[in-house]
Amino acid sequence: MACNYSSLSSFSAIPISSKSAFPSSSRCNVKSRICCSVGGTVAEPKAINATEPLLLDAVRGKEVERPPVWLMRQAGRYMKSYQILCEKHPSFRERSENVDLVVEISLQPWKVFQPDGVILFSDILTPLSGMNIPFDIIKGKGPVIFDPPRTATDVEKVREFIPEESVPYVGEALTILRKEVNNQAAVLGFVGAPFTLASYVIEGGSSKNFTKIKRLAFAEPKVLHALLQKFATSMAKYIRYQADNGAQAVQIFDSWATELSPVDFEEFSLPYLKQIVDSVKLTHPDLPLILYASGSGGLLERLLLTGVDVVSLDWTVDMADGRRRLGPNVAVQGNVDPGVLFGSKDFITNRINDTVKKAGRGKHILNLGHGIKVGTPEENVAHFFEVAKGLRY
Repeated sequence: MACNYSSLSSFSAIPISSKSAFPSSSRCNVKSRICCSVGGTVAEPKAINATEPLLLDAVRGKEVERPPVWLMRQAGRYMKSYQILCEKHPSFRERSENVDLVVEISLQPWKVFQPDGVILFSDILTPLSGMNIPFDIIKGKGPVIFDPPRTATDVEKVREFIPEESVPYVGEALTILRKEVNNQAAVLGFVGAPFTLASYVIEGGSSKNFTKIKRLAFAEPKVLHALLQKFATSMAKYIRYQADNGAQAVQIFDSWATELSPVDFEEFSLPYLKQIVDSVKLTHPDLPLILYASGSGGLLERLLLTGVDVVSLDWTVDMADGRRRLGPNVAVQGNVDPGVLFGSKDFITNRINDTVKKAGRGKHILNLGHGIKVGTPEENVAHFFEVAKGLRY
């Protein structure tokens, strides 16, 4: 039984003889063919003599045969191989700050699923120690900031980040990843956005109500602006550092910016995001920058004002609406609901088709609308990639 792409009229699989079909339980990872576990039809991608990875070509509006695909949080969490590694190395800080472990974890999904983007295994809080903000990430609790800066005096003690001194392992890991992936996929770096970093820091960790940072924003805005400025300057440096060491695109996570009203987003997030983009583009004009903010449906047009190359949509935004609101000059990423990966393979296939059809041809990176969930069946992740890589414009 062939893969059914009929619901996406502008796409097609390229079948070969049914004698070559694989059983549905088979997972193919060879580069010359893609197995569809719905019925087992094999599609062979066209040979492309690309000088750059597919993801970069898609972002830049070049002609591509299909949308590139990767998944947020694809390294770790749901993979058995990662869980086994965690038993040997229970400290997240160790896993994310040891070059060998960072490389191993980053490559786990690459070796199994061959995504079009291989993202560095790290955390947006990694720079904090180098900024004189002690923290840890504790299993079952998440990030903990030991001495949250909440006054002007506290903020004065926060240092601007010098990545080559504070996180040399990030540069080393990116350099190795670039060699290992060998341009068969784009190596992705990432950073946290100033407001999101400030939220974690001022709240002392994760938060449900964000009362501490909002109290500071609305009662002592100068103090918050001083902290946001330090984060903006530091994250621009961090992006350039990642690019100089092998990252071919960098995603900026402003996960908590959507806790702000539109008018407050324009004061406490947008200017600093724009400053980062403008600063990076001065030295790295061709580096694609991706911006993700969960729950961003009410802010899409404002996200566009940052000047990023790609806006990553969460699953609460209809892809067709998002594309229309953002216009043709920016690429989009996303935005399949991570919960879809708990569904049947037919259901996953249909959602992929629907998302890609609504995104239209070109300037689209297929992804989830949020990070992949713990407990997601690996066979469903395999199916997601198989179907996605079997699509053709």
